Amino acid sequence: MILRRFSQSPPDQFLFLAFVVLFIWLPLPLGSNRQWAVSLMEVWVIGISATWLCLAFVNKVQFEDVFKKSKWVLICLALFLAWQLIQLMPLPSPLLALISPQSLELHGADAEGVSISVNKVLGISHLLESMSYGLIFCLTLVLLNTTRRIKIFAMAIVFSGLFQALYGSFMTLSGSESIFFMDKVSSLGAASGTFVNRNHLAGYLEMTLAIGIGLMLATLSRRPSHSFRDWLRSFVGTLLSSKARLRIMLAIMVIALVLTRSRMGNTAFFTSLAIAGVIGLVGLWWLTRQGKISRFAMKPISILFVSLIAIDLFIVGAWFGIDKVKDRIENTSFATEIRDEVDINTIDHWRDFTLTGSGGGTFAEVFPHYKSALFPGYIDHAHNDYLELGSEYGIIGIVLLGVAVLLSLSQAIQSQFIRRSYFMRGIGFASSMGIVAILVHSTVDFNLHIPSNAALFIVLLGSAWLSRYQPI
Repeated sequence: MILRRFSQSPPDQFLFLAFVVLFIWLPLPLGSNRQWAVSLMEVWVIGISATWLCLAFVNKVQFEDVFKKSKWVLICLALFLAWQLIQLMPLPSPLLALISPQSLELHGADAEGVSISVNKVLGISHLLESMSYGLIFCLTLVLLNTTRRIKIFAMAIVFSGLFQALYGSFMTLSGSESIFFMDKVSSLGAASGTFVNRNHLAGYLEMTLAIGIGLMLATLSRRPSHSFRDWLRSFVGTLLSSKARLRIMLAIMVIALVLTRSRMGNTAFFTSLAIAGVIGLVGLWWLTRQGKISRFAMKPISILFVSLIAIDLFIVGAWFGIDKVKDRIENTSFATEIRDEVDINTIDHWRDFTLTGSGGGTFAEVFPHYKSALFPGYIDHAHNDYLELGSEYGIIGIVLLGVAVLLSLSQAIQSQFIRRSYFMRGIGFASSMGIVAILVHSTVDFNLHIPSNAALFIVLLGSAWLSRYQPI
């Protein structure tokens, strides 16, 4: 029986399962923010991709229409990889002096055949990592090709977020400051899960919460209650259904988000919830005006948004320390923060490498030439993803990435004004909320340089296209 069921499953079923397991694994080894973990991710992703291409070669699988619809994002990602490769190519000194004089100065004025990147080893390493993210985008489109698979993957991410929330909260509330038996050296007194930095757990929870809320929206009942008996039956059914369990999971993740004491993490979550909520409700109103969906759909979704803000922010947050986050925000000033100084110095870094950047992964190597004497220690990342990406890849690189992100976000928004499928509209909501949350958070942190968070962000970009074009 088992062999027969396995033989009847789609040819890429085991690749889909490997993809799901990958995303359960990625947050566990410190957010995969170690070179061995990044290398494992690269091998894992390339292995899945190569196997899928072999299946495609023998006509066992095929590229879906949604893959073809996302061609402009694929072009942007391909051009970004090509740009990283150009950064590594040896160039004549006169040409390098023309397009990136600062790179030539760091290499040495008399150097020959040097590249835009000031460190080719780091550049190659980050090229492989970027290639993995590009493949993850492609795998999202070709492997999450049914409603059932999207739901399974989304629930796996929610359970991963739940584990991080429970683990981080338990470690904080119990006073046991450790990560898998290793003593924590930072983020003491705050939840960090299996991440080193609490802000990176906050970034991860922002995205898992967005996916969980999207699933809630996708499964809400749209049937009108004509009597108290109908309402009571619906209410009891909800309490006994998977929706109630999902709502409890979301509450636990919000508790953990508050316990991270991350100022921008909490701000980004509630800001993105408000923005995505308004977009979702306006899109729903538009579809009801067009007569494409029932007018009774507005009420349960409005109630859900009110409960998310009221219960999570004012009740759960008050019990578990939202006031401490509020105090941290109020007490924040330029005098108490070094992030603004790092950002200012990073702007100087970018100004000298405006067009081309200094090469992927070279921030930590080049930044000592610009950093202020106020912080003599080692700085490995700017606390601003935009500035760090700009300093490493220049205007060329950041424009290519920015276009890819904005194109995907636009598709997630469009899906909520066009799609009649409640499930796909929920996925569109999850994508738009998660993308906006990370875009806001990236102004003061480097979540996009943490592999587990960057990989999940890429999945959200791919999910935006699924929500717009994936058939039911």
